[in-house]
Amino acid sequence: CRSMLQVRGPDFSRFPFLSLSLSLCLSSAQRISISTRKRKRKRKRKKKEKKPRSENAAMSSSKKQTLFISTLIISWYSSNIGVLLLNKFLLSNYGFKFPIFLTMCHMSACAILSYISIVFLKLVPLQSLKSRSQFLKVATLSIVFCASVVGGNISLRYLPVSFNQAVGATTPFFTALFAYIMTLKREAWVTYGALVPVVAGVVIASGGEPGFHWFGFIMCISATAARAFKSVLQGILLSSEGEKLNSMNLMLYMSPIAVIALLPVTLVMEPDVISLTLTLAKQHQYMWILLLVNSVMAYSANLLNFLVTKHTSALTLQVLGNAKGAVAVVISILIFQNPVTVMGIGGYSITVLGVVAYGETKRRFR
Repeated sequence: CRSMLQVRGPDFSRFPFLSLSLSLCLSSAQRISISTRKRKRKRKRKKKEKKPRSENAAMSSSKKQTLFISTLIISWYSSNIGVLLLNKFLLSNYGFKFPIFLTMCHMSACAILSYISIVFLKLVPLQSLKSRSQFLKVATLSIVFCASVVGGNISLRYLPVSFNQAVGATTPFFTALFAYIMTLKREAWVTYGALVPVVAGVVIASGGEPGFHWFGFIMCISATAARAFKSVLQGILLSSEGEKLNSMNLMLYMSPIAVIALLPVTLVMEPDVISLTLTLAKQHQYMWILLLVNSVMAYSANLLNFLVTKHTSALTLQVLGNAKGAVAVVISILIFQNPVTVMGIGGYSITVLGVVAYGETKRRFR
């Protein structure tokens, strides 16, 4: 009975083919199980490795972006300060006393290089002028822009760069003034109050400037006012979405108009410019190189200003602009060795602090 109750497993010895098939199935099942476990382990390892790799990539991208923006800012500072100092060197120290012709050289370089940058290199998309009305508005802006640049260059013949920058720092005062006159746009009283030290600082700096020159001062103030007037006028004339132009396209259209406007003025106001420039070029072999570099730097300053504006915030740009003026003052004093007084430095410092306060109050009390 006991032998009858014993449970026996199936005997495959009589079926060798079935036995072989079963063993193959078992071995393949084991292999599948092992390979599945291996794949799971690999996935876990990849997940662990993926996180630090993505973090490293993000850190690397952030470093590259920081390096790119830093390079832009340094280049912007170099071109802006460089063209200012080279203008002063040419107009005061080098004997090249033709500020209108120099401005025409700048505008010619801006016209040619803007066309190359936009049409061929495609740094920014080309925006076309859509109407005669828009063209007349751009032409008006071009004339005002010309006046500001010519006035600034004339002032450099008579004033040191340090004082020129102090007067130029009053641009926010004139901008607020023209905005109120032309658009009746009012700021908060606190904002207007911040402009008091801007003007007071220039008055103090003027009293303490050893190289003060009335004609140079009037031209510098006029250039600063024209610059502010142009920015307000641009906001009015090109306010509609269909007529707005970015600064690079605006430069593309303004520069040729400026050259056409400056040519007759140069021939009337500076009739001996060609002959005297050729004579000066014979005496100084690097004359043409300096003019070329100066003109290219004038365009570079505009291009880099556009790029810095694009890649940073408006607040950052404002802070950088204020710091740029101070850096230009220090470098110009070191290079040209013009005498400065404690009163002059104090006046300029008050002006800069007023500009900073104005920007901060304008941002807070919109």
